[in-house]
Amino acid sequence: MTTSPIERAADSFAAELARHRTGRGLSKKQLATLMGFDPSYVSHVEGRRHRPTEDFARRAEAVLDASGAIWQRFREYDELRHGRSGGTHRDRPVSGQWLPPGTGLVVERESATLTHTEEGYQCVIRRELYNAGTEPVTRYLVRVAVDRYPNDPGRSNRHHRAHPLTFAELQLTAYRDDGGAREPMHWQAKHDRDAFKEIWLLFENDEGRFPLYPGDGVTIEYAYRVGWDKWGLWFQRAVRLPTRRLAVRLDLPAELDPKVWGVEGSLSAEEGPLRTPIQRRDEGGRALFDWATKDPPLNARYRMQWRFRSQPPDAGPAALGPRGQVRASDRVRALGIVQRDDDLLRQPARQFDLPREEGVARDVVGRLSATLARLDELHPFSKGVGIAAPQLGLGWAAALVRPADRAAEPIVLLNPRVVDAAPETDEQYEGCLSFFDHRGLVPRPLGIDVEHAQWDGSRVITSFKYAMARLVAHEIDHLEGRLYVDRMAPGVPLVPVEEYRETGNPWRY
Repeated sequence: MTTSPIERAADSFAAELARHRTGRGLSKKQLATLMGFDPSYVSHVEGRRHRPTEDFARRAEAVLDASGAIWQRFREYDELRHGRSGGTHRDRPVSGQWLPPGTGLVVERESATLTHTEEGYQCVIRRELYNAGTEPVTRYLVRVAVDRYPNDPGRSNRHHRAHPLTFAELQLTAYRDDGGAREPMHWQAKHDRDAFKEIWLLFENDEGRFPLYPGDGVTIEYAYRVGWDKWGLWFQRAVRLPTRRLAVRLDLPAELDPKVWGVEGSLSAEEGPLRTPIQRRDEGGRALFDWATKDPPLNARYRMQWRFRSQPPDAGPAALGPRGQVRASDRVRALGIVQRDDDLLRQPARQFDLPREEGVARDVVGRLSATLARLDELHPFSKGVGIAAPQLGLGWAAALVRPADRAAEPIVLLNPRVVDAAPETDEQYEGCLSFFDHRGLVPRPLGIDVEHAQWDGSRVITSFKYAMARLVAHEIDHLEGRLYVDRMAPGVPLVPVEEYRETGNPWRY
């Protein structure tokens, strides 16, 4: 006859185990096999001939998907046996997997979406994490890898050495979503290679820290962009943590007639076709390709590849324009210039925290400078030229401005703002790299004073007049989420570049 509280708790555990086992239609031997125990062990525990252990309880809870019931009965028994109060916190196992103590992070679900845009590709990864370990988690490692020519490693290596991937162009953002409340997550670079980045997503931000404690779960989401010149026609997911479900989506333009296929492999197995088919559906001019799997093995790799049957295999973004017609906007778009309909051009740019973010700022300015050099091959820019970071898909407050003299050193503007403007104004025609097919008549002050940051975080004020004042004001507008059309008088039309007669001539003052 059971008399002590400990014995009653052991009986409750055995009864809970038997109830869930029979509910699953499993024999004791079958359950023992699934749990990795000797065939007789489950019989001994249910018959009270063996005491339940923590390892046994964890495996039973996970395999039987008991919603915490088996684990709760074990905790009640264990606390009585060791004379502990209920305050000791230990993690509940994740259903559907055998997770021995100290497993660490588990991915309950990953959803990865890669979207083809006019400027390149945007990747959004959403992961539901569970801490099945014994220590709080304060950071999470993510990887970004590019391979422009996946079937030609030598060519890819040469390409990425000449055009390395930078943290600035990734425009990485990360959030923690806990019950609908989105918290921004800071990030920290771990490894920086030409075609590969490792990044710690930190469970903290300017408002505080929010570790993921043992037994708790959270959803994180991070997103980044990669331009045409870096991304090849492939998208790979590698399973580095225990994962219950993995879902992948490709969002491609239907007009390009995409053909998609997939392969899977691992560190020890050769590649073969995906074991389940990729599903396609068309929606609003987009071709959506979905694929998913459950309980993928650790170190498995799943890669989706594609080609566009309506354009040459190595065509760049200019191929997206009307066939047989190379417009001015097609040429600058091919350099990765964000075009007018992109929402990023309507968002205020993020200020640099200098000098802490000096490295990021130099990356951004370096990319602006490289693009400016390539632009010189396309157009004379007789009035001077400027380019702002948002025009490259980089939401940072940085711009370069160069006068009409190509030999002049471009002016670097970091975190600029206009602090004073001359009362005298004039109207001149302006162009914009983000809609280069038109020109517009824009009123501007003849002089402005601009406060801007130096690399060390100090601030200076620089005065600009006439053409340079116009160029600088145009770029600062970009950093504030404005375009020159916002400053044009009502009813004044844009002029198609084919009808504009001042190309090659400087502004007149």
